[in-house]
Amino acid sequence: MTTPTEIPDFHNDFSEVNGLKMYYEMYGIGKPLVLIHGGGSTIQSTFEKVIPLFAKNRKVIAVELQAHGRTNDRNADLSFEQDADDVATLLKNLNIDKADFLGFSNGGTTTLQIAIRHPEITDKIVLGSALSKRSGVPDWFWDFMENAHLDNMPKPLKTAYMAVATDPNGLQIMHDRDAKRMVNFKDIPDNIIKTINAPALIIIGDKDVITIEHAVEMHRLIANSELAVIPGGHGEYIGEITTLKPETKESEFVVPMIEKFLNK
Repeated sequence: MTTPTEIPDFHNDFSEVNGLKMYYEMYGIGKPLVLIHGGGSTIQSTFEKVIPLFAKNRKVIAVELQAHGRTNDRNADLSFEQDADDVATLLKNLNIDKADFLGFSNGGTTTLQIAIRHPEITDKIVLGSALSKRSGVPDWFWDFMENAHLDNMPKPLKTAYMAVATDPNGLQIMHDRDAKRMVNFKDIPDNIIKTINAPALIIIGDKDVITIEHAVEMHRLIANSELAVIPGGHGEYIGEITTLKPETKESEFVVPMIEKFLNK
């Protein structure tokens, strides 16, 4: 496994962002690519396997959002809109005027909000298993969220959090904030999604939590978009930690396809 210090130009720090001490990591050189993790996750649990691949050709900026990983909580409910504003503020602090964005799962929904709320900083977006409507997941998902309990959180995600967080009690806070945000999730209206002008690559697994039909619907709403359906489950195409198997191979990840899209 590649360690951060083995990747050229590695740098990590905290930045004062809208009342947060927001943690970020930077790798490599080149055009900025911002990575936005999924719910209940850290930089490493979502992107550890693909960061070294992207960093060969790009400046990779990976963030940890409110209450996740090493970033503190601001004693306020989570929202995708606020997460989008936080990322925009971080980039301003880092003197980055424009970037490409890759968001996975909840991070994909945050990426949608970045494209909607901050088009001036948005070049291209990659939406990995992103949700924009409640109908985009099966009904059982909402029942599960209504009854979410820390005991049911995937063990690899809990382990990943505890490996980096300074306060072990933050695990419960992160879990509860993520669960509440999903229970209260509201559809992003079609007319708002249609305002997205950024070129978009929508990626979905054929055995994903998000339905293929939902990905197709988003593809039709975002005028300048492409759609890719990849064999596998939720995040398997980037090596997300809960999908890893002993036989997982780097060659199975969608990095070359994403790079081809970003480099057009």
